[in-house]
Amino acid sequence: MLYSDKVMDHFMNPRNVGKIDDADGVGEVGNAKCGDIMKVYIKVDNDIITDVKFNTFGCASAIATSSIATEMIKGKPISEALKLTNKAVVEALDGLPPVKIHCSVLAEEAVKAAIADYYKKIGKEPDPEIFSCTGCCESCGAEGAHSH
Repeated sequence: MLYSDKVMDHFMNPRNVGKIDDADGVGEVGNAKCGDIMKVYIKVDNDIITDVKFNTFGCASAIATSSIATEMIKGKPISEALKLTNKAVVEALDGLPPVKIHCSVLAEEAVKAAIADYYKKIGKEPDPEIFSCTGCCESCGAEGAHSH
């Protein structure tokens, strides 16, 4: 399996690894088939994601997609972070092998799950149009936003 230099870089030197103890939002998603589990923590100040960390248990692609996704939303307004797509994650990594595309979907869903968790904590109702389940996360079987 051939990985781009960017995938290898984010796998070997992942950015934003860790945990935020007093996170404003935490999202965890997983895929039982491949065993990948991603947990994303966000700090929000004045609607801006001021800090983001992740813990991922999974393959090189899962770690790389988590790493680049956190880079792509750090310092951005929530409205912009919500527009993050798995396609944008794949493009930012200069591509992924077809069998690893699901990792980019998990990265997108982990970010959205963290934002949905933040919304719940501040009493804001997550928009079902944005937080709809793509079905890739088997651990919840829920319709709508993930919150494990």
